[in-house]
Amino acid sequence: QEQLVESGGGLVQPGGSLRLSCAASGISFSLYASAWYRQAPGKQRELVATLTRGGSTNYSDSVKGRFTISRDNAKNMIYLQMNSLKPEDTAVYYCTVGLSYGGTFDPSNLWGQGTQVTVSS
Repeated sequence: QEQLVESGGGLVQPGGSLRLSCAASGISFSLYASAWYRQAPGKQRELVATLTRGGSTNYSDSVKGRFTISRDNAKNMIYLQMNSLKPEDTAVYYCTVGLSYGGTFDPSNLWGQGTQVTVSS
């Protein structure tokens, strides 16, 4: 059974850091492009970061320079390192896999349950 499970969320003060993890079962991250999305209350889900099979990354303007997406093929995990966190980063964060082409990411129907990130003093 294909499954994605996110972890690592929590409450952090502005300026702090968190590392989110996404574990996969039934699929191999190395065969797909991967991505992190987030959804804040009352807002649409937005794409935060993508990682192609070849290792190329792309970030939304709102997180560029602060967030880093990475993959560990041996552990079959993807990560989102989040630094210099801001209150507006507060959201539920989701990982997914999909296709990446021409700068576009097309997510699959496979999503994790999400992990809550709250940035507040």
